[in-house]
Formats: sequence, structure tokens, C-alpha cells
Amino acid sequence: MNDFLEQRKKRLEVFKKTVRKKEVTYKPINIPEGLFLKCDQCGAALYEKNLQIGQYICPFCDYHFRMSALNRMHLTVDEGSFEPLFDGIQSLNPLGMHGYEEKLNIGKALSKINEAFLCGTAQIVGSKIAIGILDSTFMMGSMGSAVGEKVTRLIEYSTTEKLPLIIFSASGGARMQEGIFSLMQMAKTSAALLKHDQEKLLYISVLTNPTTGGVAASFASLGDIMIAEKSSLIGFAGARVIKQTIMQDLPDGFQTDTFQLSHGQVDLIVHRRDMRKMLHQLLKLHEGKQVAS
Repeated sequence: MNDFLEQRKKRLEVFKKTVRKKEVTYKPINIPEGLFLKCDQCGAALYEKNLQIGQYICPFCDYHFRMSALNRMHLTVDEGSFEPLFDGIQSLNPLGMHGYEEKLNIGKALSKINEAFLCGTAQIVGSKIAIGILDSTFMMGSMGSAVGEKVTRLIEYSTTEKLPLIIFSASGGARMQEGIFSLMQMAKTSAALLKHDQEKLLYISVLTNPTTGGVAASFASLGDIMIAEKSSLIGFAGARVIKQTIMQDLPDGFQTDTFQLSHGQVDLIVHRRDMRKMLHQLLKLHEGKQVAS
């Protein structure tokens, strides 16, 4: 028995010497950044180009991704009808905040616009409007003095020209790098909307994901018709900050679009694919009222 085991051991040693291990080389695969995006709701990995074709809506759970101002303008208004206004207004650094200019340059590169607010005139199925869109890729759509000035001038222009006004909000609130200058924009934009309302003109406010802070506490919440785009987070401060302030437990999902609808903060929740059609219907209803009067 011992002889058998010894012979077997020798045969295995000979086999090991004759069999060569195949060398395997692994080449790293470089996947370009941004090629795939992860859905915040269901966690699915989505090909960015397919997501763009699908209007940045998750095909699995219908979650609405954030969208740039230029893409949203393209989806909303008639092709070739948009004419920009107040493009030359850009942020300065009134408080000399360190690194602020660099962040502004990054915002311009990401959003491909000069400020976090894109505005002008356009048409939706032939109806002329004044339209403004906040871009969350530009410093989270925050409102500094330049954004507040552009919003105010757009409101005043629509008042003078007797145009319906539509503003898409997507913002983290007031821009902290400008301190009190950014907070003053809340009062300025609200005052301009009061004059717009006194002229009995239509203002449709569309809240997208997210609409928070000083924007939610000013012009975004003052629409004649309040629309929340599906999947939107809407509120003033973060849930943790509110809970620590009031020392109370908060309702589940209290900053969601459905919660806001059930408590009267918004009038409608509209799917992105239906937004242009809904705005067209509202504009036609408003035009009919004007004719009747």
C-alpha cells in the first residue's frame, strides 16, 4: 500500500512539472464617466443616451431625473420659437467669497448657460409666453442677485407685454456665497409678481425636483396655477433641520409631490411627457377667458 502511494506521488510530481500554467493578462477597461446613470428611486443602471432619448425618465420605475434648462426648453416650447432675454446678466462676487468665481465657471461649463436661470419669450403650440427655467446643474439652481434680477426682469417684461408667464423651478434655495444680497431677491421677485397679478395676467409655476429654500419660499410658490412635475421634492429646509428645529417627528414623505397635492400646496401633478400638452391646455383656457371678458 505504501509502495502504491509512493508511486502515485511521483507520477503527480512529474505531471506538475510537464503541465505549464497558462499566463492570463487582464487589461483594464476604461468606462467613460457619465456613460451610465443610477436611478435614485429603483437603483437601476441606465445608459445615459437611452435616458436622454426617454426624456430622462427611468423606464423601470418612472422616476424623473433632473434636467438641464436647455433640454427642458427644447421639450417644452415650439421649435425655433425661443428668444433669450437678459442673457448678459451674470453673477459677480460682492462679498469677495473665496472660490466663488471658480464655482461660477464650473456652473457655466456644466449648464452651457451664463447663469442658473434661462429666460426669454417663446411659443407653446402657437401661444406666446414669457418663460424662465432654473438649471440645477448651475450651483444647484441657487438664487443669487443675478438670478433674482433676471427673474424680476422677466416678470416685469411679461407684465409690460401682457404675456402669460411660466417659470420652471429647480433650486436648492438662496445662494449662500452672496449672503443678504441673495435673500433680498425673495422680496424683489415677490413684489414684481404682485404687479403682474394686479394686471390679471396668468402665472404658471412648475415645481421640479428639487424646489427648496428661498426659491420655494418666494416666486415658486406664488403661481396662479401650481404644477408639480412627477417625482419632485418640494419644501423649504431639509427634513433633518426641520425635525431638530421643531423637535417633532415628521410625516412620511411630507416633501413629496403627492403629499403637497393632498395638502393643497400644488394643484396638479403632471408627468414630464404630458407637461407641454398640459401647459397648452391651460394657456388656451386662459385665452378663452380673456376673449369672453
